Amino acid sequence: MIIERAASPGTRASSLLAWITVVTVLGGCASRPINEPITQIDPNAGYRPHLLIPKRQNNELSTLFVLSFSGGGTRAAALSYGVLEELRRTEIVVDGKRRRMIDEVDLMTGVSGGSFTALAYALHGERLFEEYEHRFLKRDVQGELVARALNPLNWRKFIGGSAGRSELAAAFYDEILFEGATYADLLDKDAPVAIATGTDISTGSRLAFYQSDFDLICSDLNKVRLSRVAASSSAVPIVFSALTYDNYGGSCGYQYPAWVAEVAKTEGRARPSARAFQRYLEMESFQNSADRPYLHIVDGGVSDNIGVRGIIETIEELGVSAEFRGEVGFGVVRQIVLLVVNSHASPSIDWDRYESPPGMVSQLLQSTGVPIDRYSFETVESLKDRAEILERRRELQVARLRLAGASKAEAEASVPKITLEVIDVAFDAIRDPQERAYFMNLPTTFSLPAEGIDRLREIAGRLLRQSPSYAAVVRKFGGTAEE
Repeated sequence: MIIERAASPGTRASSLLAWITVVTVLGGCASRPINEPITQIDPNAGYRPHLLIPKRQNNELSTLFVLSFSGGGTRAAALSYGVLEELRRTEIVVDGKRRRMIDEVDLMTGVSGGSFTALAYALHGERLFEEYEHRFLKRDVQGELVARALNPLNWRKFIGGSAGRSELAAAFYDEILFEGATYADLLDKDAPVAIATGTDISTGSRLAFYQSDFDLICSDLNKVRLSRVAASSSAVPIVFSALTYDNYGGSCGYQYPAWVAEVAKTEGRARPSARAFQRYLEMESFQNSADRPYLHIVDGGVSDNIGVRGIIETIEELGVSAEFRGEVGFGVVRQIVLLVVNSHASPSIDWDRYESPPGMVSQLLQSTGVPIDRYSFETVESLKDRAEILERRRELQVARLRLAGASKAEAEASVPKITLEVIDVAFDAIRDPQERAYFMNLPTTFSLPAEGIDRLREIAGRLLRQSPSYAAVVRKFGGTAEE
């Protein structure tokens, strides 16, 4: 997110008002890029994790290693990049061969600022570690965007009409980072799958940028530019315009995944698959192109600021349907490692020292930021509880099979045990109060001083090395993680 909260209420308010003033006075008759329709879904083609993950070189398929990059502008991009750097430095041994922890990463999810790191690594691979700093992290992206918005030559092309100021941002991201690449360019990369997420502003539903979600709207993700997806995932409401996608849902013979048949039976019962059932309702809404021919997508942080809501739902969907586990090639997975890179910050405020209440814009920023941060905390805690829930669900399934006449060995073999390890990298774990306060007060902008970028990268590696959960995972892979 470019402007969520800055170091002080006054700075936050003035920055937001300045940007809104710039972008709201501009007008034009621009047209937006159109995502193309598909007439028939091909489940064996396209940007789908279950097709791409098994192709990775020397990949250990029994472990699904997922990185989740939160929102938070350049702060989030730099923190997630620092985690990638630490994973790259950590050596392990797999089948007698020396590798790096980064080689074991299967999937990256990203929202807002975190989506830039995920998509850029998926595209550039090792090249990212040579270029990301000067091409993006240590660049005044926000200042350059403002300058382009003020340039009259850009008004007719980008501002107004069916294209908005976010299209101008997408074009800029193409120039400095994504080089015109589309999802088709990722298909043959030996890199983790990267799934950025946006929010359907009309319903609050997630739209994840991978082919399975684009099947819902009967559209071809392969031809969509990565830069436009990054712009969609970071399109902060008010500050940026929503990015519009054409919805062709219901016109390509879409078939719901196997888990839908199971959760549809639970309508009227909140448990055990309430999240999955809610997702089914969202999927139905995307399929309704007759009433919803256009989807307006904004910052993914609006629906999920740490990028794990889809993972929680997927775990639930896998738990309710053995057939679905087979559909997505999940049958061989015995361990899920989820590393959450949470750049949540909490700028210091002194409002309670004064009788006069804060101004309107400051209240607006705080009233939107606090619920997102609270939700992010609850989501991480829910994930940590998920391991116990998985085991309880397995025990219940085994018990049902035993009651149906299966032996203990048969029942346990039919319901394999899957463990979940959650690693949380967040500023809250910083031991020194002054250092923690420094990071908590970094603004959520797309412009930070070089010193701040370097400190974010360093603290990311240090927090990861200090994590007992990370050390345990590294040891399982045959490596060491030293503080």
